[in-house]
Amino acid sequence: MVMRDEREISIVRRQLNRLGMTISEHDPNEASPPDEAVDVIVLDADTIPIKSDLAAAWKTRAPIVALIGTETPSRLKWLLDLQPASFLVKPLRSAGLYTALVVAFDSAQRRIDDAARIERLEDRIRSRRVVFAAVLQTMRGHGLSEADAFTLIRQTAMRHRTTVEQLSAEIVAIGGMPNRTRTA
Repeated sequence: MVMRDEREISIVRRQLNRLGMTISEHDPNEASPPDEAVDVIVLDADTIPIKSDLAAAWKTRAPIVALIGTETPSRLKWLLDLQPASFLVKPLRSAGLYTALVVAFDSAQRRIDDAARIERLEDRIRSRRVVFAAVLQTMRGHGLSEADAFTLIRQTAMRHRTTVEQLSAEIVAIGGMPNRTRTA
Protein backbone atom coordinates (compact mmCIF):
# COMPACT_ATOMS: atom_id res chain seq x y z
CA MET A 1 0.00 0.00 0.00
CA VAL A 2 1.26 3.42 -0.90
CA MET A 3 -0.95 5.69 1.15
CA ARG A 4 -0.96 8.35 3.89
CA ASP A 5 -4.53 8.66 5.21
CA GLU A 6 -4.85 6.49 8.34
CA ARG A 7 -8.60 6.01 7.90
CA GLU A 8 -8.16 4.70 4.36
CA ILE A 9 -5.15 2.61 5.36
CA SER A 10 -7.19 0.91 8.08
CA ILE A 11 -10.06 0.15 5.67
CA VAL A 12 -7.72 -1.32 3.05
CA ARG A 13 -5.66 -3.19 5.66
CA ARG A 14 -8.79 -4.74 7.20
CA GLN A 15 -10.14 -5.88 3.80
CA LEU A 16 -6.79 -7.28 2.62
CA ASN A 17 -6.37 -9.13 5.92
CA ARG A 18 -9.82 -10.69 5.42
CA LEU A 19 -8.65 -11.88 2.01
CA GLY A 20 -5.53 -13.42 3.57
CA MET A 21 -3.12 -11.06 1.85
CA THR A 22 0.18 -9.94 3.36
CA ILE A 23 0.45 -6.16 3.48
CA SER A 24 3.47 -3.94 3.06
CA GLU A 25 2.95 -0.23 3.71
CA HIS A 26 5.06 2.52 2.16
CA ASP A 27 5.14 6.29 2.21
CA PRO A 28 4.16 7.85 -1.14
CA ASN A 29 7.17 10.17 -0.87
CA GLU A 30 9.68 7.31 -0.93
CA ALA A 31 11.98 7.80 -3.89
CA SER A 32 11.61 4.24 -5.11
CA PRO A 33 9.59 1.15 -4.32
CA PRO A 34 11.12 -1.45 -2.03
CA ASP A 35 13.00 -4.41 -3.50
CA GLU A 36 10.48 -6.94 -2.19
CA ALA A 37 8.21 -8.68 -4.68
CA VAL A 38 4.58 -7.58 -4.61
CA ASP A 39 1.46 -8.97 -6.27
CA VAL A 40 -0.51 -5.71 -6.37
CA ILE A 41 0.05 -2.06 -5.47
CA VAL A 42 -2.74 -0.03 -3.87
CA LEU A 43 -1.70 3.56 -4.60
CA ASP A 44 -3.36 6.74 -3.35
CA ALA A 45 -3.07 8.80 -6.53
CA ASP A 46 -3.87 12.05 -4.70
CA THR A 47 -0.77 11.88 -2.50
CA ILE A 48 1.78 12.01 -5.31
CA PRO A 49 2.33 15.38 -7.00
CA ILE A 50 1.46 15.36 -10.70
CA LYS A 51 4.76 16.89 -11.79
CA SER A 52 6.91 14.48 -9.77
CA ASP A 53 8.81 11.48 -11.08
CA LEU A 54 7.71 9.37 -8.10
CA ALA A 55 4.84 7.78 -10.04
CA ALA A 56 7.20 6.39 -12.67
CA ALA A 57 9.28 4.80 -9.90
CA TRP A 58 6.22 3.00 -8.54
CA LYS A 59 5.26 1.71 -11.99
CA THR A 60 6.26 -1.94 -11.83
CA ARG A 61 5.05 -5.18 -13.36
CA ALA A 62 2.56 -5.52 -10.49
CA PRO A 63 -0.95 -4.28 -11.22
CA ILE A 64 -1.86 -0.95 -9.64
CA VAL A 65 -5.18 -0.23 -7.93
CA ALA A 66 -5.41 3.56 -7.84
CA LEU A 67 -7.38 5.41 -5.19
CA ILE A 68 -8.92 8.53 -6.72
CA GLY A 69 -10.34 11.47 -4.82
CA THR A 70 -9.55 14.40 -7.08
CA GLU A 71 -11.11 14.28 -10.53
CA THR A 72 -9.38 17.20 -12.21
CA PRO A 73 -8.41 16.73 -15.88
CA SER A 74 -4.68 17.01 -15.11
CA ARG A 75 -4.91 14.46 -12.28
CA LEU A 76 -6.89 12.04 -14.47
CA LYS A 77 -4.40 12.40 -17.34
CA TRP A 78 -1.55 11.71 -14.92
CA LEU A 79 -3.47 8.70 -13.63
CA LEU A 80 -4.04 7.34 -17.15
CA ASP A 81 -0.32 7.72 -17.87
CA LEU A 82 0.31 5.57 -14.78
CA GLN A 83 -1.89 2.86 -16.39
CA PRO A 84 -3.63 1.51 -13.31
CA ALA A 85 -5.24 -1.90 -13.70
CA SER A 86 -8.20 -0.81 -11.57
CA PHE A 87 -9.34 2.03 -9.33
CA LEU A 88 -11.46 2.95 -6.33
CA VAL A 89 -13.10 6.29 -5.69
CA LYS A 90 -12.46 7.94 -2.32
CA PRO A 91 -13.73 8.12 0.33
CA LEU A 92 -13.21 4.40 0.65
CA ARG A 93 -15.78 2.03 2.03
CA SER A 94 -15.41 -1.58 3.04
CA ALA A 95 -17.10 -2.67 -0.21
CA GLY A 96 -15.42 -2.54 -3.60
CA LEU A 97 -11.82 -3.53 -2.85
CA TYR A 98 -12.33 -7.18 -3.76
CA THR A 99 -13.87 -6.20 -7.11
CA ALA A 100 -11.01 -3.77 -7.76
CA LEU A 101 -8.47 -6.53 -7.02
CA VAL A 102 -10.21 -9.04 -9.31
CA VAL A 103 -10.35 -6.48 -12.12
CA ALA A 104 -6.69 -5.52 -11.50
CA PHE A 105 -5.42 -9.10 -11.62
CA ASP A 106 -7.50 -9.86 -14.73
CA SER A 107 -6.28 -6.70 -16.45
CA ALA A 108 -2.67 -7.49 -15.57
CA GLN A 109 -3.00 -11.04 -16.92
CA ARG A 110 -4.55 -9.73 -20.14
CA ARG A 111 -1.66 -7.28 -20.54
CA ILE A 112 0.84 -10.12 -20.10
CA ASP A 113 -1.04 -12.31 -22.60
CA ASP A 114 -1.28 -9.43 -25.10
CA ALA A 115 2.44 -8.68 -24.77
CA ALA A 116 3.28 -12.35 -25.40
CA ARG A 117 0.97 -12.45 -28.42
CA ILE A 118 2.49 -9.26 -29.83
CA GLU A 119 5.98 -10.73 -29.35
CA ARG A 120 4.98 -13.89 -31.23
CA LEU A 121 3.48 -11.84 -34.06
CA GLU A 122 6.59 -9.65 -34.25
CA ASP A 123 8.73 -12.80 -34.44
CA ARG A 124 6.60 -14.02 -37.34
CA ILE A 125 6.92 -10.66 -39.09
CA ARG A 126 10.71 -10.79 -38.67
CA SER A 127 10.74 -14.29 -40.15
CA ARG A 128 8.81 -13.23 -43.27
CA ARG A 129 12.09 -12.48 -45.06
CA VAL A 130 13.33 -15.99 -44.34
CA VAL A 131 10.06 -17.52 -45.55
CA PHE A 132 10.19 -15.40 -48.69
CA ALA A 133 13.81 -16.42 -49.34
CA ALA A 134 12.87 -20.10 -48.86
CA VAL A 135 9.94 -19.75 -51.27
CA LEU A 136 12.22 -18.16 -53.89
CA GLN A 137 14.84 -20.87 -53.40
CA THR A 138 12.17 -23.59 -53.70
CA MET A 139 10.73 -21.93 -56.82
CA ARG A 140 14.16 -21.91 -58.47
CA GLY A 141 15.17 -25.38 -57.27
CA HIS A 142 11.95 -27.14 -58.24
CA GLY A 143 10.67 -24.92 -61.04
CA LEU A 144 7.44 -24.15 -59.16
CA SER A 145 5.17 -21.13 -59.00
CA GLU A 146 5.18 -19.00 -55.84
CA ALA A 147 1.90 -20.51 -54.62
CA ASP A 148 3.07 -24.07 -55.32
CA ALA A 149 6.43 -23.46 -53.61
CA PHE A 150 4.72 -22.10 -50.50
CA THR A 151 2.27 -25.01 -50.50
CA LEU A 152 5.19 -27.47 -50.69
CA ILE A 153 6.93 -25.73 -47.76
CA ARG A 154 3.71 -25.65 -45.72
CA GLN A 155 2.92 -29.31 -46.37
CA THR A 156 6.50 -30.34 -45.58
CA ALA A 157 6.39 -28.33 -42.33
CA MET A 158 3.15 -30.03 -41.32
CA ARG A 159 4.53 -33.47 -42.19
CA HIS A 160 7.61 -32.81 -40.04
CA ARG A 161 5.55 -31.17 -37.29
CA THR A 162 7.43 -27.90 -37.40
CA THR A 163 6.53 -24.34 -38.29
CA VAL A 164 6.79 -22.85 -41.76
CA GLU A 165 9.28 -20.35 -40.33
CA GLN A 166 11.56 -23.05 -38.87
CA LEU A 167 11.49 -25.11 -42.04
CA SER A 168 12.17 -21.99 -44.12
CA ALA A 169 15.23 -21.23 -42.00
CA GLU A 170 16.49 -24.75 -42.63
CA ILE A 171 15.87 -24.44 -46.38
CA VAL A 172 17.81 -21.18 -46.53
CA ALA A 173 20.62 -22.56 -44.33
CA ILE A 174 21.22 -25.78 -46.29
CA GLY A 175 20.26 -24.46 -49.71
CA GLY A 176 17.29 -26.73 -50.30
CA MET A 177 14.61 -28.91 -48.79
CA PRO A 178 15.92 -30.84 -45.77
CA ASN A 179 16.10 -34.59 -46.20
CA ARG A 180 14.48 -35.83 -43.01
CA THR A 181 12.88 -39.12 -42.30
CA ARG A 182 9.22 -38.87 -41.52
CA THR A 183 8.33 -38.85 -37.84
CA ALA A 184 5.35 -40.82 -36.57
